[in-house]
Amino acid sequence: MTTTATGRLHPADLARVASVGLRTRRVRVTLSALGIAIGVAAMVAVLGLSASSRAGLLAEIDKLGTNLLTVTPGQTMIGADAELPLDAPTMIARIGPVDSVEHTGKIEANAYRSPHIPSVNTNSITVYAASLNLLAAVRTAVAQGRYLNAATAEQPVAVLGSDAAARLGIARIHPDTRIWVGGRWFYLAGILQPATLTPEIDASVLVGYPAARRYLDFDGHPSTVYVRAQTEQVSQVQQVLAATANPQNPGEVSVSRPSAALVARAAAQSALDGLFLGLGAVALLVGGIGVANTMVISVLERRSEIGLRRALGATKGHIRLQFLAEAILLAALGGVAGVAIGAAATTVYAHVKGWATVVPPLAWGGGLSAAVAIGALAGLLPALRAARMQPTEALRSV
Repeated sequence: MTTTATGRLHPADLARVASVGLRTRRVRVTLSALGIAIGVAAMVAVLGLSASSRAGLLAEIDKLGTNLLTVTPGQTMIGADAELPLDAPTMIARIGPVDSVEHTGKIEANAYRSPHIPSVNTNSITVYAASLNLLAAVRTAVAQGRYLNAATAEQPVAVLGSDAAARLGIARIHPDTRIWVGGRWFYLAGILQPATLTPEIDASVLVGYPAARRYLDFDGHPSTVYVRAQTEQVSQVQQVLAATANPQNPGEVSVSRPSAALVARAAAQSALDGLFLGLGAVALLVGGIGVANTMVISVLERRSEIGLRRALGATKGHIRLQFLAEAILLAALGGVAGVAIGAAATTVYAHVKGWATVVPPLAWGGGLSAAVAIGALAGLLPALRAARMQPTEALRSV
């Protein structure tokens, strides 16, 4: 063992001396490090999963496109529900940078699996009249069967959103599958895949505009207009949509960008991270108490070692530094294990969800730093206690 000219332990000797105490008490050290590892793993996993889910959602938004705008009725000056004009989709289609315009119209009718279902059990399913190219605008597709066409739009034929199909208990489409809509039977043509940008489609029953007028007393007014604009001019189109959809009362029109709402939702997810980070911090604190307990017992058990080292010339600073380094090393081992466990959990879950795996530097760096800091604080008192032992007092236990 060597010391520097100022009487300090050489770093290599300090690491070797600190590791001796850990290697000779492996079970106790493992249990103490486990508490640290659990806390760090929780923190790394929370931040990693949050970052991975955000990355996955943003990637999905990019795939679906950020150029979708929706036009819906607002409220009148007296607070009543407004109504979009019948020719609103046609007027919007005249805007130069607009690529496509599709629309739905809400129908005052309910859908049931059969006429024997109580009328109050609506399952929160909404019936809409839908234009024929709606799926391309909202970037979804048919999971089973077919979507409406020019022929089926005239007939009592419906298409179910993914959530509506689940709520009605319909898993597959058969030629004779029917549902009870607005007091009459409608045959089912297909079931849609989930529509990420437009979740209202998922909980809906879609019928053609002509069929809605003929069989469900629909007045033809659109309730939502879906507009795909040229990406570089989305903001300019958004500014003129209200006045174009309803020139007489543009203030009664609401215009939104679904992708912006999803981005905000991704940012809002971090609000829940604080709760789980708090739980991780509690686990880390408990682990720190375990480290402190281990070090206190270690000092009591190694009184003879401390006395012998003091008798051979070790200073109080050497003893203090040895036990402090031992506590830090113990916590660092737990921190490294926790980072590995948290990163592994993030990788597995992200792979299952189809996300890109993202473990932010703040997660593993912060977790490891917190573990080392906890170890230093936990080992400080035992280290000071060991350093205050007099050689003669310590050697009595030999």
